[in-house]
Formats: sequence, structure tokens, C-alpha cells
Amino acid sequence: MAMVVKNNMPAKNTLNQLDKNDKALAKSLKKAASGMKINGAGDDASGYAISERMETQLRSLEQDNANAQNGSSLLKTAEGAIASTVDILKTLKEKVINAANDTNTDADRATIQKELDQAIDQIDDNASVTFNGQLLVDGSKNNEVLHPGTKTSLTNEQLAEDTGRTTDITALKDRGGQSLQILDSDTITVSYVKGGETYVFSQKVDGMMFGEIFDMQDAHGHQLQDDIKMFADTSGDKSIVGTDQYNQKVKTIDGKNAITYQAVEAGIDGQIAGLTICVTDSQGNPKRSANAALDAFTETVRAQNPSPDSALVLQVGTKANQSIKAGLTDMRAVALGLRSSDGKTLQIGTQAQANAAINVIDNALQKVLNQQTDIGSLDSRLEYTSSNLVTASENTQASASVIRDANMAQEMTTYTKNNVLVQAAQSMLAQANQSSSSVLSLLQ
Repeated sequence: MAMVVKNNMPAKNTLNQLDKNDKALAKSLKKAASGMKINGAGDDASGYAISERMETQLRSLEQDNANAQNGSSLLKTAEGAIASTVDILKTLKEKVINAANDTNTDADRATIQKELDQAIDQIDDNASVTFNGQLLVDGSKNNEVLHPGTKTSLTNEQLAEDTGRTTDITALKDRGGQSLQILDSDTITVSYVKGGETYVFSQKVDGMMFGEIFDMQDAHGHQLQDDIKMFADTSGDKSIVGTDQYNQKVKTIDGKNAITYQAVEAGIDGQIAGLTICVTDSQGNPKRSANAALDAFTETVRAQNPSPDSALVLQVGTKANQSIKAGLTDMRAVALGLRSSDGKTLQIGTQAQANAAINVIDNALQKVLNQQTDIGSLDSRLEYTSSNLVTASENTQASASVIRDANMAQEMTTYTKNNVLVQAAQSMLAQANQSSSSVLSLLQ
């Protein structure tokens, strides 16, 4: 090799190698210190981009899980308030049954009325429950109800399918085709509650047809048809019992024909809170078999006021619109038919009023239990959603780990190798620099 002093190429080459080893050592040190084999786009451009997307997905899934858990807490708060209302209604059922018993005087019923009024006030307090400052079951978080609102539909599926307006009351049969054995000498009594007021209509059967029930009027001249009508869908399909809050037709559960009574007015103010039909013989004794079929009217469409869509939206996905909608209906006493809009509560001051109130409580309980079922099913769904999100988060984290996490044993081995190479290059650089000094021997 030529002896030169201007350009020491061995030293230059050794320096370049030292720089490479030093950079490799720095990278190894960073990987070992951070625990990640990709610390920037320069380490692995595509791997870095993929892992960053996975990190975003992971954080989103963790927030989704938090959303689901918070949503579950909200629903449990609402469910707790409704459970309290259910307990109150159980007590009220006992009270009105007690009031319907003539071992009590009207003075006793007035005392029971005070208990009933206080309990109804508590139902309104329950409906004022809040979560994070938001009222939940006062109707402000309900799904959309189209104008003009819904009408109460009360459906009887115990009468024969061919029962209609022109059917003679004495010819009425049950679902099994058995005669109700109603006579012309019997008396039919219809009572219902609307706006906290109890209306009672009585008339001797005496050749009446079923549809003529709506021509009855009470002692004050109030006609039954002012508040209730027999529902008939324009298509003639007697399995249709009314329309829901979205103006969709509602049918009987079994799809068979049934008799449906519907409120004349839409909305809460027009709702029929409870309907009772009773047949008594000429001596005033109830005809139990006939009454069992005639009094089997259950609420198939609930009365609701028109309202915008204010249902809660629980975001539980990483993309837009991946959510669960939770509509909470009105659980106030006025919406349950226990109180009128002007504050008049259900009355049980007489035996007739207390008897009519029994079905009112039953209908109110049905509304509350329906809402409790909806909330319970939503809460159960959120639990499954949360479990699914945790699993998705684990799998996403595992995938990100494969791409980005460093194998510490491997990185420490690489670090040790690069450290040795740096030290060796430093030593060889010193040797290369010393080689130029041998030229001086020629200049002596």
C-alpha cells in the first residue's frame, strides 16, 4: 500500500464504519429503552402507519367500552326509579281492591284516597329521576311520536272472532264458541276512567246489539260514545287494533280477529285509563263467566302526545352511527292514567269508582312493566356490547403488539453486537490514524 499523508483512506473507511455502527447502536438502544421495534416512520414506514391506525382503533374501543358502561349506569338509574313505581302500583292495587269492598264506608274510602294521592305524588317524584343532570323517564327522552299522537286501544281477545257491532248481546260467545248466557233481563254496566273522572253507564240488555253499548249515557247525560268508539280498520281486517306512534298498524298477538275499543281523542288527555264491563242478572248478581270474557280488555296501544325524537343515543362503535338508541317513555302519573293534566287524581270515593280503578291500576302497571322490560333488554344488550368491545380491544392490541413491540432478548443481543462493533471500530480508527505516522521515518 502506498505511503501517503494527505488522504488516509483506511482511517476514512474506518470512520464511516464507526458512524454506521454508532447509528445502529443508537437505534438498538432506543428500541431496548422504549420496548418498541418501531419508534418512528423511519424504522418501518408501512408498519408505523398500520400500528398508528391500530393505536387509534384501540383507544376508540376503550372509549366505546366506557360509553357502554356509562350507558348501563344510566339505564340502571332509570330502572331503579321504575322498580320503585312498580312497588307503589302493587300497593295501590291492594288499596283499590280494599276500597272496592263494601265492608268499608265512604269515610274509610276517603282515608284510603289520601294514601292513594300520596303514592301518586311519589310516582311523579320517581319520574323526575336524573342522571348527569338529565331527566330520564318524564317523557323528555322518548322516541318520536307523530302528530296527532296515539289513541288508547283496548282489545278483547276472549270473545268469539265473529263478534261485531250487530251481534246481539244475548248471542255473545267466548273464544271457544260457548255462549255467555246473557239474558234480555240482565243489566250491562260499563265504567271507565278518563282524566281522573270515573264514568258509569248501566242499561238493561233487552234486545241490545253489541254496538249499541256506545249509545248509552249516564245519569248526567254524558254519552259513552263521546269518549270511546268501537275501532274498525278501513281495510276491514279485524285483527288490526290501532296505529302506533309511527302511524304503523298494530295487530293482535296471534293475528286473529278481536274486538277493540278506542279512545275518541288522541294523546294523554284523551286516554281511557281503564275499562270495566259487568253483566248482572235481574237480582243484581254478577254473571261471572260472562264477565270473565267481557272484562278481558287489555291495552294494545298506549296513548301518547306527539313529540320529537329525543331518545338517548349511546355511541358504542368506532365509526359514525354505530350506536344504540334508548327511548324512555313517560312514566309520570298523568301518562299512566292515574292523574289528569289539571291535577285530579284517580278517585275511589265510592264502590263504583274503586271497582273501575282496579283496571286503571292494571293498565298503569302494564305500561310500567313494558318500559321496565325495554330498559332491561337494553341493559342486557349493553353488557354484551361491552364484552364484545373488550374482546375486540384485546385482539387489536395483540395485533399492534406483533407489529410494534420489540423482542427484548433479540434487541439486547443486537445492542450488544452493535456495542462491540462500535468499540472495535473506535480501536481500528486509532490504528488507522497511527499508520500515517510511519511516513515520518522516511523524512528523517
